[in-house]
Amino acid sequence: MAGKVAERRAALRENLIEIAERTIANEGLNALRARDLAAEAGCAVGAIYNVFGDLNDLVLTVNARTFHRLGADVAEALADAPQDPVEQLVVMAQAYHGFAAGNHLSWRALFDVERAPGEAAPDWYLKEMGQLFAYISDPLAVIFPDRATEELGLLTRALFSSVHGIVLLGLDQASSGVPSGDIDRMIALVLRQLTASPK
Repeated sequence: MAGKVAERRAALRENLIEIAERTIANEGLNALRARDLAAEAGCAVGAIYNVFGDLNDLVLTVNARTFHRLGADVAEALADAPQDPVEQLVVMAQAYHGFAAGNHLSWRALFDVERAPGEAAPDWYLKEMGQLFAYISDPLAVIFPDRATEELGLLTRALFSSVHGIVLLGLDQASSGVPSGDIDRMIALVLRQLTASPK
């Protein structure tokens, strides 16, 4: 009996994840509501909270999948990238833009999820983000072999933040001087400039 209960719980968990993933992708994070989830999953609202602590836990689970898909797209782009580490950064940053443009609402949910002040994300969630940072830090270590590990970590996050900002403002068509058609070109210009060897 216990085995069947565990199976039903696992099936409900997977179903809720798939529904939430589809809802976020099609309508955005703000469209995710417990009552609608329960209706589509054919369960009571309370059953959701027997599987997930709250809706944020469910969103984090969906976001971890999104991070994983993003990482797979970046890895695929890197497989055909030049050996030059600067150009590898450009390739992966443009792949990041491509993923964000093609999965805009899911990508936005990665950064729009709410957490209580000071509350850290789960380890498995940080692991997916860490893998993305590893793709950036590896070529940076080649470009700047004399930088300390701590500095490389800060530089990794700075480059990610720069690229993310360009993509965010460009895709949101904000009045920021970032034309959507020029996002890839701007990314390349910034990365090549920031990683240029001093004369």
